[in-house]
Amino acid sequence: MGERLRVVHYLNQYFAGVGGEEEANVPVKVIDGTVGPGRLLQQILGDDAEVVATVMSGDNYVNEERDDALATIAQALSDTKPDLVIAGPAFNAGRYGLACGEVCRLAKESGITSVTAMYHENPGVLEHGTEAYMLPTGESAAEMQAVLQAMTRLGLKLARGEEIGSADVEGYMPRGIRRAGMREQRAAVRAADMLVARLNDRPFDTELPIRMPEVVEPARPIVDLAGAKIGLVTTGSFVPRGNPDRLVRGGATEWFRYSIDGLDSLSAEHWESVHRGFYTNIVNQNPNYVLPLNILREMENEGAFADIHPWFFSTSGVGTAVGDSERMGAEMAKQFIEAGVQACVLVAT
Repeated sequence: MGERLRVVHYLNQYFAGVGGEEEANVPVKVIDGTVGPGRLLQQILGDDAEVVATVMSGDNYVNEERDDALATIAQALSDTKPDLVIAGPAFNAGRYGLACGEVCRLAKESGITSVTAMYHENPGVLEHGTEAYMLPTGESAAEMQAVLQAMTRLGLKLARGEEIGSADVEGYMPRGIRRAGMREQRAAVRAADMLVARLNDRPFDTELPIRMPEVVEPARPIVDLAGAKIGLVTTGSFVPRGNPDRLVRGGATEWFRYSIDGLDSLSAEHWESVHRGFYTNIVNQNPNYVLPLNILREMENEGAFADIHPWFFSTSGVGTAVGDSERMGAEMAKQFIEAGVQACVLVAT
């Protein structure tokens, strides 16, 4: 048996067991050996490799203090000298996915093999999908073991320098890289077969999938802002205190509207955020941070616009599928148009 490969595992503060959103600003820390899901990873690696260190950072820190965080992580990789970096898996946690992508980019720049995994709608895929080997996951950590097994299989092949097959063979997400190869049929025959299949409504697989970017045409500017009615939308899971409609903390499939008629500001006594994707204690002390009604009322009184729509719309903006977001956005827009709203302020988190 050859020498065991050295593995460094990257985790965020949650999976490292440090804490949730209240600890999302903790700086980078290097821990000897395994932490959290790293223990399961080590079991899967067995005698083939050893997790020599875990690099942990808060999701906010690595994204907001990017230069310092990445410099510390790069130094950690230099000090630990891994043969393989395994980042995550991040599932549908956006900041975590972005961090995992950055870690894989750093590893690549240092000549170190790396692999990560996340949900296909994670922003980390869009940002780093062409420069890192990424395996697809579901939205939650329920499939942690299966994902770590897949990451281990691909990671060990990469670290050993074995030949890596195409995305559909190895299971990673396509990276937009084409390689020359031999096929049984000439290109003209394959193209004709696909055309015939399409004309007859039969399934077929294109050899050149193209991911078309979504084109959203900007709305035309408001000619007379002083005469406009303004609507308010928040993805901050903002609800009356007690969450009477049971808006979910993430992965929303529905939205709710609440009256602000006659209110000049929002009080902590009556309103709260139940969002799971950020530290809500601060905004729950002053709900106007999430929905700035107090400032907008001042602008309304100063004549910046005519008035504010008496209902605001609220949903959860973390882990929400693109399809559900598009549907909910269209539903909100329809109600705004029917109410004569000319523009809306979308307050994200």
